[in-house]
Amino acid sequence: MKPPGTAGAPGSCDVLVLGAGLAGMTAALEAARTGSVVLATKTALGDGSTRWAQGGIAVAAGADDVDVHVADTLAAGAGSCDPDAVVAVCAGGPAAVRALAGRGVEFDRGPDGGPALGLEAAHSRPRILHAGGDRTGAAISAALTAAVRRSDVVVHEDAFLVGLVVDAGRVVGADLLLRTASGAEVAHRVDAGAVVLATGGAGQLFSRTTNPAVATGDGLAAAWRAGAGIADLEMVQFHPTVAAVPQPFLVSEAVRGEGAVLLDAAGHRFMPGVDPRAELAPRDVVARATGRAVAAHGGRPALLDATVLRARTGRGFAHRFPGIAALCAAAGIDPDREPVPVTPAAHYLMGGVRTDSRGRTSVPGLWAAGEVACTGVHGANRLASNSLLEALVTGSRVAADVAAVAAGACGEPPGFAADEVVELPGRATARASHVARRDLRAALWEHAGLFRDAAGLAVAAKLLTPDEPPLELAGLPGVDRRAHEDANLLLVARLLVTAAALRTESLGAHHREDHPETPGAPRRRTLRRTP
Repeated sequence: MKPPGTAGAPGSCDVLVLGAGLAGMTAALEAARTGSVVLATKTALGDGSTRWAQGGIAVAAGADDVDVHVADTLAAGAGSCDPDAVVAVCAGGPAAVRALAGRGVEFDRGPDGGPALGLEAAHSRPRILHAGGDRTGAAISAALTAAVRRSDVVVHEDAFLVGLVVDAGRVVGADLLLRTASGAEVAHRVDAGAVVLATGGAGQLFSRTTNPAVATGDGLAAAWRAGAGIADLEMVQFHPTVAAVPQPFLVSEAVRGEGAVLLDAAGHRFMPGVDPRAELAPRDVVARATGRAVAAHGGRPALLDATVLRARTGRGFAHRFPGIAALCAAAGIDPDREPVPVTPAAHYLMGGVRTDSRGRTSVPGLWAAGEVACTGVHGANRLASNSLLEALVTGSRVAADVAAVAAGACGEPPGFAADEVVELPGRATARASHVARRDLRAALWEHAGLFRDAAGLAVAAKLLTPDEPPLELAGLPGVDRRAHEDANLLLVARLLVTAAALRTESLGAHHREDHPETPGAPRRRTLRRTP
């Protein structure tokens, strides 16, 4: 591996990739084919949300399934997907997955030696690939981490993104905080011909989340301050089955795909009365139904009953879901003999930095891929296991487009003409948060979570709006990472609450109790900072 600074001037490269999940590592590996690449990641290489993915990766099961996969994705997205983006991701899936296998990911095989395809909610047919049972994300992260380590990509681990560098309206690099062996923080600027943002989501906005602690919206905040448009930020997916134990953990959609059912605290199955697809309805439907079941029983968790799996397969729960079984055992739960207590939690951000299908943002020099981006693939409700697919396909597409732009084949810049654009005043610098993180997270869960209304969103907005301008972090001595994270969380929280208040309709994961109707032709709304 090349040491930092060997490509071009010190601290410079052709492509800077920020983030080391599936999208980021794929983009870095592909971009390294044609130029020098620096990859900077907030923690250790591969230690992001991708590693925790249990359910698998959705991919068309044969040429005849591409159109069906597209249709399933559009249906789950509640009429709010970008059809061109959906086609690009679904059609590009098989080749992208083959390339992933070529990088060392060993997918599970069935008795006939072919791919073992699972079924998950809102999919018309089995098309979910797994690796290691329920450890797909871990297998992907391990393989890509090894590939990056073998490559010429220069890696900065434990590197915190302070902000993007903008010159004459173009992103030309990023400012980082690097931690030395002694623990000291050192400012470091990387100049780049192109910057790819792959920093993941912002699940730490909510007091209940499946996201790792690093998911504090740093990339979103940096893109906003750089002038990029942010779209559909109100579209947050809540996972219906997160174990209600002292150390919560996700219980994969695939468990319901194998036949597990949801019961309320009194032991009554409730999903058949909500949707004819029952437990395999789209996630937003199941999450709200589970949330209502929890509320109807005074906050007592719902129950995910997977005891039927042994009767159906002749094998125990741990055979199919070894990772979840280990987590259950640590919590004192035996899923072969008793239900798992579950509640909904914030899981995935479907909105984000507005991009086209090539990953281009509204600011020249800046691309985005993965959860931080809003390509329009997921619309108002992500289809199960499409997140890994989108990250994989768009990570590769972004690298190809960066190379094309560098070669002079610029093409048409993204216009986003169909979007409704709302301009908001804002400062470009980070500012210290006046809100305690615990209070911010509790307020968003209560007022901007599964169920929203104007009164609750107004309460959240008041908490998040300072009476006096908060301090700017830029230039302050001794500013640590947590202070930057808090400033980023405050900024993204305010944008999310603003977006949720503006959308006075219910659409997919965005449910307004005071506006339960769903529109016939929803529009994508992009927020943009005024100079």
